[in-house]
Amino acid sequence: MRAGPHPFHHRPRPGFTLVELLVVIVTFVALGGIAFSAGKSVQVKSRQIRSAGNLRQWGAALGLYMTEHNNALPRRGQGKQKLSQLNRPEDWFNALPPYLGQPPYQELVAEGRSPRPGDDSPFICPGVAPASPPARYPLGYGMNMNLSPWNFPEPTLLSQISSLPTVVFMAEAPGDHASIYPSAAGYSLVAPHAGRGNVLFLDGHVEAYSGDYLGCHKGDPGRRDVSWKTGTDSDANSDSY
Repeated sequence: MRAGPHPFHHRPRPGFTLVELLVVIVTFVALGGIAFSAGKSVQVKSRQIRSAGNLRQWGAALGLYMTEHNNALPRRGQGKQKLSQLNRPEDWFNALPPYLGQPPYQELVAEGRSPRPGDDSPFICPGVAPASPPARYPLGYGMNMNLSPWNFPEPTLLSQISSLPTVVFMAEAPGDHASIYPSAAGYSLVAPHAGRGNVLFLDGHVEAYSGDYLGCHKGDPGRRDVSWKTGTDSDANSDSY
């Protein structure tokens, strides 16, 4: 009588088939893609939150500035031109920084300490890519081009604005302009956070919107909840921006 197989003797298992190996590889690639996408989304959201924090700082500085200047707003800086004139103390990038414990932008440039893309600075938006070619005087934020322009003899007063919660004071800029506007031109505001952009309104609150809604690189200055028109005499010239 032949003895049966030993009870503890097992037949060798075959290895993975090619199909099984392919399934495992595809699964790992898919999981890696999901993890990468989630990580990128977290980075984008983090940059958007940090940029919104910078804008809130500028809003706080604006409130302090107006308290000391009879509710007058600072000047917008240059209009359609890239930033080149730094010597006017009334321009927002010189007038507001001292209220944040920062030197005026003009002083930083003169001392060779001007902020650059990637710096942890209220002047720099963490989501805006460096301008190409690099900006001579980089700024990550710009003031509403239609607000307190230099072609008016006096700065705009807060009491002259039609609606503080809906009129834009500042938004994220392309990196080489001190004042911005919804436009197809190079001075348009930008939406650097996966197609979304932060906006600071004159009442101090910050909201994020899609670039399409804001009119980035195409123009749409008159939305009821995001208005670049101010209700002042400067609106007469706003269609030329």
